[in-house]
Amino acid sequence: MTRLDRAVGAVLGSAVGDALGAPYEFGPAGELTARAEEMRGGGGWDPGEATDDTQMAVLVGESLLEHGGLELPDIFERFQRWAAGAPKDIGLQTEDVLTNGEAWDLAAALHFQINARAAGNGSLMRASTSAVYFAAAGREGTMDAARRIAALTHGDRAAWEGTAVLHELVRVTLDGGDPLAALPETLAAVHADHRERYGLVLGPDWHPGLATEFNGAVWPCLGSAVWALRTTTGFAEAVRAAVDLGGDTDTVAAVTGILAGARYGQAAIPPEWTAALHVPLPGFGDRVLDANALRALAQSLAGRT
Repeated sequence: MTRLDRAVGAVLGSAVGDALGAPYEFGPAGELTARAEEMRGGGGWDPGEATDDTQMAVLVGESLLEHGGLELPDIFERFQRWAAGAPKDIGLQTEDVLTNGEAWDLAAALHFQINARAAGNGSLMRASTSAVYFAAAGREGTMDAARRIAALTHGDRAAWEGTAVLHELVRVTLDGGDPLAALPETLAAVHADHRERYGLVLGPDWHPGLATEFNGAVWPCLGSAVWALRTTTGFAEAVRAAVDLGGDTDTVAAVTGILAGARYGQAAIPPEWTAALHVPLPGFGDRVLDANALRALAQSLAGRT
């Protein structure tokens, strides 16, 4: 398996996880297995339709490619344009940050200052494209980029650190390493104030039943994705396990898909899942990306060096 196969797997895997989980969002545990319906739509989503998770990931990836690197005001402006396009789903916090009229470098911080809560998984869910792009920058470079992109919409450092961990695990995996074996060194690079909590949810004895928050929060979302990777042996099995947890199914499966896609490569993604996959981009005309467009995006992001 080549590095490019893994990179495409991460981006495409996140998108199919998102679309697979979308119809089951906020449902009970085990619903995917009970219904045995995959990529059939529901809950306001068409069969194979990706949500805000993948839509925002595409916007990040296209900004990185067009600017040849991180241009934070441009990413924020793309997010604002997308939010103004009336997407079917947008997180409450993200919507407030993107529509409160504040500057790109102040909006999230002010939201956090006022609300004192901003540790949702909204920066984690969109990280597939940036994780692939910045994997060539090394541990420090990719984790720093993750924090800076996360901070555009999330003022709580907990969200920054979780996204940084995900970036680093993808970097290790694209290089052919074991993301689970890399956890101790990755945690050592997490900000000291957040290291213990991430160490707990990423530990080998943790499972989603031990979560103290809804999996829409960054800690159990990332922990659940790592748990799904640890307790399964293939891409589809890992993503199905993530959806069967219930709750924020699209995002937990999207994050699981990033890790599992990077680990098992694009060939492991069921073709019947990619056949229906499509990613509308509200605010950007009638653009809709299919699986081939996502593959091309991932190839460009991975081949930047």
